[in-house]
Amino acid sequence: MLAVAFPGLGQIYNRKFWKIPLVYAGFGAMIYAVSFNTSHYNNFMGAYQDFTDKIPETSSYASYIKGIDPSEYDPVLHPDTYDPASASWVEEGLLLRVDSYKKYRDLSYIGIAVWYLVSVLDANVDASLLNFDISNNLDLEVVPAKLPVPGTMGAGFNMSLRLNF
Repeated sequence: MLAVAFPGLGQIYNRKFWKIPLVYAGFGAMIYAVSFNTSHYNNFMGAYQDFTDKIPETSSYASYIKGIDPSEYDPVLHPDTYDPASASWVEEGLLLRVDSYKKYRDLSYIGIAVWYLVSVLDANVDASLLNFDISNNLDLEVVPAKLPVPGTMGAGFNMSLRLNF
């Protein structure tokens, strides 16, 4: 239950100190992924909004479009020379990147929840198996046995577990 209250406390309680950096490294990686994808999502959303509005002063999208002359795709700054097909291609490209960064941002949030559950499950399994007997005092034996079948005798297997003290 300590792992539910605060990640890593379950590993401390179980004296598995080597797992604590792994727990926090996983959370750090997931938080970095959320931050990275959120910042790129916001940048490309702003660029898409700037491209689709009719205000000439908003041109943040120009830094994300490489290799094409703005006179070919920009209907606001170059209304006489722009190509509608190029403008549509640029708009779809920006929207595609907005959607992909949003998807990966959302998956990163799900990753945080999954990593939290994995750390709780790990602490729970370690606590449950803390007193598990792994000594040589346990013995499992499988031997053939006669099974009574109505009218005849049949063959089968018998399993027995012996605990030596």
